[in-house]
Amino acid sequence: MPFDTQNWFTEAIDETGTAFSLKLKTKLHEEQTPYQKIEIFDTQTFGKLMVIDGCTMVSSRDNFLYHEMMAHPALFTHPAPQRVLIIGGGDCGTLREVLKHPWVKQACQVDIDERVTRLSEKYFPELCESNQDPRAELHFSDGIKWLQETAPDSLDVIIVDSTDPVGPGEVLFSEEFYRHCRRALNHDGILVQQSESPLLHQDILLNMYQRMQAAGFSHQATLNFPQPIYPSGWWSATLAGNTKLQHFREQDVQQKTFDCQYYNADIHKGALAVPEFMKKTFTLSD
Repeated sequence: MPFDTQNWFTEAIDETGTAFSLKLKTKLHEEQTPYQKIEIFDTQTFGKLMVIDGCTMVSSRDNFLYHEMMAHPALFTHPAPQRVLIIGGGDCGTLREVLKHPWVKQACQVDIDERVTRLSEKYFPELCESNQDPRAELHFSDGIKWLQETAPDSLDVIIVDSTDPVGPGEVLFSEEFYRHCRRALNHDGILVQQSESPLLHQDILLNMYQRMQAAGFSHQATLNFPQPIYPSGWWSATLAGNTKLQHFREQDVQQKTFDCQYYNADIHKGALAVPEFMKKTFTLSD
């Protein structure tokens, strides 16, 4: 049981032989939606914690690491991003970061489970500060179907803020899905997707590279960043596009008009550095 008699939440993963625990104050909420089980805890040191189907999703203390790295590197790599689609991202933290960019004209978020967003509005209101922004569109439906019905060449950036590639989330890591993304993106368009732990999930990353290439993306690059509540504490997001992804608008980053807690130009460059073991594992295109 994740909520044990000692007031600890523990996410144990047999496949990797790892576990992560947080000391709890109390459980704030629990419900089973048509799609998943959602729990909200108040922890001793990480603030509020959202857990979905027994897996840590977001905490008050460290969510800025993930949300900033899911949004800003891709948006500062694209030459002029105006139209953004977020698939998943129901806690709205990535949406908040996207809408910090004044040149973004439309940010459409499509998540299948509305309850994730409504519970985030209640327990993580800081993540939902931009939900009423006139540029924001919140839709609660199947993101894959939404993408299939999106006009070709109509998007600048697609952010896949998804769960792990198991069960319903597995299709979001398929070649067919990447082909739909490639079709919907314009020539300079960029796809960014959370890509698990580089330490524990090298097979997932390798499959992503191969499927992205097969779907027509000529360039891929992986961003590395810390994420304490996720397995191993080391997480990643992978970019895909048809232009060089190592180059970004560094001067614009240095002159940005909004605040970040983690992301800056040096972090962007450092996150793209490739560890030696990854050089040996992947055929890198950038």
